[in-house]
Amino acid sequence: MHTMWKGSISFGLVNIPIKLHTATEDKDIKLRTLHNKCHAPIKYEKICSVCEEEVKPEDIVKAYEYTKGKFVVLDHEELEKLHKENEEKAVEIIDFVKIEEIDPIYFDRSYYMSPNESGGKAYSLLRKALQESQKVGLAKIIIRSKEQLAIIRVYENTLVMETIHYPDEVRRAGDVPNVPAEDKVTGKELDTAILLIDQLTSKFEPEKYTDEYRTALLELIESKRSGKETVSPATKEPAASNVTDLMAALQASIDRTKPGKTSAAAVPKKKTAVAPRKKAAAAKVKKEA
Repeated sequence: MHTMWKGSISFGLVNIPIKLHTATEDKDIKLRTLHNKCHAPIKYEKICSVCEEEVKPEDIVKAYEYTKGKFVVLDHEELEKLHKENEEKAVEIIDFVKIEEIDPIYFDRSYYMSPNESGGKAYSLLRKALQESQKVGLAKIIIRSKEQLAIIRVYENTLVMETIHYPDEVRRAGDVPNVPAEDKVTGKELDTAILLIDQLTSKFEPEKYTDEYRTALLELIESKRSGKETVSPATKEPAASNVTDLMAALQASIDRTKPGKTSAAAVPKKKTAVAPRKKAAAAKVKKEA
Protein backbone atom coordinates (compact mmCIF):
# COMPACT_ATOMS: atom_id res chain seq x y z
CA MET A 1 0.00 0.00 0.00
CA HIS A 2 1.45 3.37 -1.08
CA THR A 3 2.78 5.65 1.68
CA MET A 4 1.57 9.21 1.12
CA TRP A 5 2.86 10.84 4.34
CA LYS A 6 5.43 10.09 7.04
CA GLY A 7 5.53 11.64 10.48
CA SER A 8 4.50 10.86 14.02
CA ILE A 9 1.58 10.85 16.44
CA SER A 10 2.21 12.86 19.57
CA PHE A 11 0.19 13.23 22.75
CA GLY A 12 1.73 14.34 25.99
CA LEU A 13 5.31 13.09 25.88
CA VAL A 14 4.44 10.05 23.76
CA ASN A 15 5.72 10.05 20.18
CA ILE A 16 4.78 7.30 17.71
CA PRO A 17 6.49 7.26 14.28
CA ILE A 18 3.83 6.41 11.69
CA LYS A 19 3.02 6.35 7.98
CA LEU A 20 -0.27 7.35 6.34
CA HIS A 21 -1.94 5.34 3.57
CA THR A 22 -5.07 6.45 1.73
CA ALA A 23 -7.90 4.23 2.98
CA THR A 24 -10.37 4.86 0.15
CA GLU A 25 -10.12 5.10 -3.61
CA ASP A 26 -12.15 6.87 -6.27
CA LYS A 27 -13.56 4.26 -8.65
CA ASP A 28 -15.47 6.69 -10.85
CA ILE A 29 -15.05 5.85 -14.53
CA LYS A 30 -13.16 8.68 -16.19
CA LEU A 31 -14.55 9.50 -19.63
CA ARG A 32 -12.35 11.45 -22.08
CA THR A 33 -13.67 14.32 -24.17
CA LEU A 34 -13.16 13.84 -27.92
CA HIS A 35 -13.75 15.93 -31.02
CA ASN A 36 -16.80 14.38 -32.69
CA LYS A 37 -15.36 15.08 -36.16
CA CYS A 38 -12.08 13.15 -35.85
CA HIS A 39 -12.30 11.48 -32.38
CA ALA A 40 -9.08 13.12 -31.17
CA PRO A 41 -8.80 14.09 -27.47
CA ILE A 42 -9.57 17.72 -26.66
CA LYS A 43 -6.68 19.75 -25.20
CA TYR A 44 -7.25 22.44 -22.60
CA GLU A 45 -4.79 25.30 -22.62
CA LYS A 46 -4.25 28.15 -20.14
CA ILE A 47 -5.17 31.28 -22.12
CA CYS A 48 -4.97 34.83 -20.75
CA SER A 49 -8.43 36.42 -20.86
CA VAL A 50 -6.96 39.78 -21.97
CA CYS A 51 -3.84 38.97 -24.02
CA GLU A 52 -5.52 35.92 -25.57
CA GLU A 53 -2.22 34.06 -25.60
CA GLU A 54 -1.14 30.78 -24.00
CA VAL A 55 0.47 31.33 -20.60
CA LYS A 56 3.47 29.28 -19.47
CA PRO A 57 3.59 27.86 -15.90
CA GLU A 58 6.43 30.20 -14.92
CA ASP A 59 4.29 33.21 -15.85
CA ILE A 60 1.42 32.27 -13.54
CA VAL A 61 1.04 33.80 -10.07
CA LYS A 62 -1.46 33.17 -7.27
CA ALA A 63 -3.93 35.84 -6.21
CA TYR A 64 -7.00 36.35 -4.04
CA GLU A 65 -10.04 38.00 -5.61
CA TYR A 66 -11.37 40.14 -2.76
CA THR A 67 -14.03 41.77 -4.97
CA LYS A 68 -15.13 41.23 -8.56
CA GLY A 69 -12.17 41.97 -10.85
CA LYS A 70 -9.82 43.12 -8.07
CA PHE A 71 -7.01 40.89 -6.80
CA VAL A 72 -4.30 40.74 -4.16
CA VAL A 73 -1.27 39.04 -5.73
CA LEU A 74 0.69 36.68 -3.48
CA ASP A 75 4.29 35.90 -4.41
CA HIS A 76 5.64 32.38 -4.25
CA GLU A 77 8.13 33.42 -1.57
CA GLU A 78 5.37 34.94 0.57
CA LEU A 79 3.34 31.76 0.39
CA GLU A 80 6.36 29.65 1.24
CA LYS A 81 6.82 31.57 4.48
CA LEU A 82 3.28 30.68 5.50
CA HIS A 83 3.58 27.04 4.58
CA LYS A 84 4.43 24.71 7.44
CA GLU A 85 5.62 21.90 5.19
CA ASN A 86 9.18 22.20 6.47
CA GLU A 87 8.19 21.89 10.10
CA GLU A 88 8.30 18.56 11.86
CA LYS A 89 5.46 16.43 10.52
CA ALA A 90 3.30 15.39 13.42
CA VAL A 91 -0.26 14.39 14.18
CA GLU A 92 -0.71 16.27 17.41
CA ILE A 93 -3.55 14.89 19.55
CA ILE A 94 -4.99 17.84 21.45
CA ASP A 95 -8.07 16.19 23.04
CA PHE A 96 -9.80 12.85 23.52
CA VAL A 97 -13.56 12.78 22.88
CA LYS A 98 -16.41 10.36 22.27
CA ILE A 99 -17.02 9.75 18.58
CA GLU A 100 -20.79 9.98 19.15
CA GLU A 101 -20.30 13.69 19.82
CA ILE A 102 -19.05 14.30 16.26
CA ASP A 103 -21.79 14.52 13.62
CA PRO A 104 -20.94 12.64 10.37
CA ILE A 105 -21.31 15.88 8.39
CA TYR A 106 -17.85 16.85 9.66
CA PHE A 107 -16.07 13.80 8.21
CA ASP A 108 -13.94 14.26 5.12
CA ARG A 109 -11.31 11.62 4.16
CA SER A 110 -9.94 8.43 5.73
CA TYR A 111 -6.31 7.33 6.06
CA TYR A 112 -4.85 4.12 7.47
CA MET A 113 -1.98 4.57 9.90
CA SER A 114 0.85 2.07 10.13
CA PRO A 115 3.77 2.17 12.59
CA ASN A 116 7.10 3.29 11.22
CA GLU A 117 10.40 1.75 12.32
CA SER A 118 10.52 1.16 16.09
CA GLY A 119 6.97 2.43 16.54
CA GLY A 120 5.17 -0.91 16.88
CA LYS A 121 4.86 -1.01 20.68
CA ALA A 122 3.69 2.59 21.08
CA TYR A 123 1.25 2.06 18.21
CA SER A 124 -0.23 -0.98 19.97
CA LEU A 125 -0.44 0.96 23.24
CA LEU A 126 -2.45 3.81 21.71
CA ARG A 127 -4.71 1.36 19.88
CA LYS A 128 -5.45 -0.55 23.10
CA ALA A 129 -5.98 2.63 25.11
CA LEU A 130 -8.49 3.96 22.58
CA GLN A 131 -10.37 0.66 22.58
CA GLU A 132 -10.52 0.43 26.37
CA SER A 133 -11.50 4.07 26.90
CA GLN A 134 -13.97 4.05 23.98
CA LYS A 135 -12.62 7.44 22.95
CA VAL A 136 -11.07 8.88 19.81
CA GLY A 137 -8.15 11.28 19.58
CA LEU A 138 -8.90 14.77 18.24
CA ALA A 139 -5.79 16.00 16.43
CA LYS A 140 -4.28 18.57 14.10
CA ILE A 141 -2.18 17.66 11.07
CA ILE A 142 -0.67 19.48 8.09
CA ILE A 143 -1.20 17.74 4.73
CA ARG A 144 -0.13 19.46 1.50
CA SER A 145 0.34 22.80 3.24
CA LYS A 146 -3.15 22.76 4.75
CA GLU A 147 -3.74 22.46 8.47
CA GLN A 148 -6.62 20.08 9.14
CA LEU A 149 -8.55 18.72 12.06
CA ALA A 150 -8.68 14.95 12.35
CA ILE A 151 -9.73 12.15 14.64
CA ILE A 152 -7.77 8.98 15.33
CA ARG A 153 -9.80 5.85 15.97
CA VAL A 154 -9.52 2.07 15.71
CA TYR A 155 -10.93 0.23 12.69
CA GLU A 156 -10.45 -3.54 12.33
CA ASN A 157 -7.38 -3.50 14.60
CA THR A 158 -5.81 -0.66 12.62
CA LEU A 159 -5.50 2.99 13.59
CA VAL A 160 -7.41 5.20 11.18
CA MET A 161 -7.16 8.94 10.83
CA GLU A 162 -10.29 10.73 9.60
CA THR A 163 -9.82 14.33 8.54
CA ILE A 164 -12.79 16.48 9.55
CA HIS A 165 -14.03 19.90 8.51
CA TYR A 166 -13.63 22.96 10.67
CA PRO A 167 -16.97 24.34 11.94
CA ASP A 168 -16.81 27.34 9.59
CA GLU A 169 -16.47 24.95 6.61
CA VAL A 170 -19.86 23.40 7.31
CA ARG A 171 -22.73 25.48 6.00
CA ARG A 172 -25.60 26.33 8.33
CA ALA A 173 -28.52 23.91 8.06
CA GLY A 174 -30.80 26.84 8.86
CA ASP A 175 -29.92 28.38 5.47
CA VAL A 176 -31.44 25.46 3.56
CA PRO A 177 -34.60 26.77 1.82
CA ASN A 178 -38.15 25.37 2.11
CA VAL A 179 -37.53 23.20 5.18
CA PRO A 180 -40.79 22.82 7.17
CA ALA A 181 -40.48 24.40 10.62
CA GLU A 182 -43.00 22.06 12.25
CA ASP A 183 -44.08 18.43 11.87
CA LYS A 184 -47.55 18.39 10.31
CA VAL A 185 -48.20 14.66 10.39
CA THR A 186 -50.92 12.58 12.00
CA GLY A 187 -50.31 9.86 14.54
CA LYS A 188 -51.46 7.22 12.05
CA GLU A 189 -49.03 8.45 9.40
CA LEU A 190 -46.18 8.40 11.89
CA ASP A 191 -47.03 4.88 13.13
CA THR A 192 -47.16 3.62 9.53
CA ALA A 193 -43.81 5.22 8.69
CA ILE A 194 -42.17 3.70 11.78
CA LEU A 195 -43.63 0.29 10.91
CA LEU A 196 -42.14 0.55 7.41
CA ILE A 197 -38.74 1.52 8.85
CA ASP A 198 -38.87 -1.47 11.21
CA GLN A 199 -39.64 -3.82 8.31
CA LEU A 200 -36.72 -2.46 6.26
CA THR A 201 -34.27 -2.44 9.16
CA SER A 202 -31.35 -4.84 8.78
CA LYS A 203 -27.73 -5.24 9.81
CA PHE A 204 -25.32 -3.03 7.88
CA GLU A 205 -23.36 -5.23 5.47
CA PRO A 206 -21.34 -3.04 3.06
CA GLU A 207 -20.79 -5.91 0.63
CA LYS A 208 -24.51 -5.88 -0.25
CA TYR A 209 -24.30 -2.46 -1.85
CA THR A 210 -22.79 -1.81 -5.28
CA ASP A 211 -22.54 1.11 -7.66
CA GLU A 212 -25.11 -0.06 -10.21
CA TYR A 213 -24.42 2.81 -12.61
CA ARG A 214 -20.67 2.10 -12.69
CA THR A 215 -21.32 -1.62 -13.23
CA ALA A 216 -23.73 -0.90 -16.11
CA LEU A 217 -21.31 1.60 -17.68
CA LEU A 218 -18.43 -0.90 -17.52
CA GLU A 219 -20.63 -3.55 -19.15
CA LEU A 220 -21.59 -1.11 -21.92
CA ILE A 221 -17.94 -0.20 -22.53
CA GLU A 222 -16.91 -3.88 -22.61
CA SER A 223 -19.72 -4.82 -25.00
CA LYS A 224 -18.70 -2.05 -27.39
CA ARG A 225 -15.03 -3.01 -27.11
CA SER A 226 -15.73 -6.71 -27.69
CA GLY A 227 -17.89 -5.89 -30.69
CA LYS A 228 -15.07 -3.76 -32.09
CA GLU A 229 -17.32 -0.72 -31.84
CA THR A 230 -14.35 1.52 -31.10
CA VAL A 231 -12.88 4.67 -32.62
CA SER A 232 -9.38 6.04 -33.07
CA PRO A 233 -8.21 9.61 -33.63
CA ALA A 234 -7.82 10.64 -37.25
CA THR A 235 -4.13 10.90 -38.11
CA LYS A 236 -2.65 14.13 -39.43
CA GLU A 237 -1.43 14.13 -43.01
CA PRO A 238 2.38 14.22 -43.01
CA ALA A 239 3.81 17.60 -43.91
CA ALA A 240 5.64 17.86 -47.22
CA SER A 241 9.33 17.19 -46.77
CA ASN A 242 12.46 17.12 -48.90
CA VAL A 243 13.65 14.07 -46.98
CA THR A 244 12.03 10.75 -47.90
CA ASP A 245 14.28 8.41 -45.90
CA LEU A 246 15.23 9.26 -42.31
CA MET A 247 18.14 6.81 -42.20
CA ALA A 248 19.48 8.16 -45.50
CA ALA A 249 19.25 11.71 -44.12
CA LEU A 250 21.11 10.72 -40.95
CA GLN A 251 23.81 8.93 -42.92
CA ALA A 252 24.18 11.90 -45.27
CA SER A 253 24.62 14.20 -42.28
CA ILE A 254 27.35 11.91 -40.88
CA ASP A 255 29.11 11.72 -44.24
CA ARG A 256 29.16 15.50 -44.54
CA THR A 257 30.96 15.87 -41.23
CA LYS A 258 33.78 13.45 -42.11
CA PRO A 259 37.23 15.06 -42.59
CA GLY A 260 38.25 15.64 -46.20
CA LYS A 261 34.69 15.54 -47.51
CA THR A 262 33.25 18.20 -49.77
CA SER A 263 31.66 21.10 -47.93
CA ALA A 264 27.93 21.12 -47.38
CA ALA A 265 27.46 23.91 -49.89
CA ALA A 266 29.10 21.83 -52.64
CA VAL A 267 26.95 18.77 -52.05
CA PRO A 268 24.14 18.63 -54.61
CA LYS A 269 20.70 18.90 -53.05
CA LYS A 270 18.39 15.93 -53.11
CA LYS A 271 15.39 16.34 -55.36
CA THR A 272 12.16 17.04 -53.57
CA ALA A 273 9.89 14.03 -53.46
CA VAL A 274 6.58 14.77 -55.18
CA ALA A 275 3.56 13.84 -53.12
CA PRO A 276 1.23 11.28 -54.79
CA ARG A 277 -1.60 13.84 -55.03
CA LYS A 278 0.68 16.34 -56.78
CA LYS A 279 1.84 13.64 -59.24
CA ALA A 280 -1.75 12.80 -60.08
CA ALA A 281 -2.65 16.48 -60.55
CA ALA A 282 0.36 17.03 -62.81
CA ALA A 283 -0.52 13.97 -64.92
CA LYS A 284 -4.10 15.20 -65.30
CA VAL A 285 -2.99 18.68 -66.48
CA LYS A 286 -0.58 17.11 -68.98
CA LYS A 287 -3.30 14.80 -70.33
CA GLU A 288 -5.78 17.67 -70.73
CA ALA A 289 -3.11 19.73 -72.51
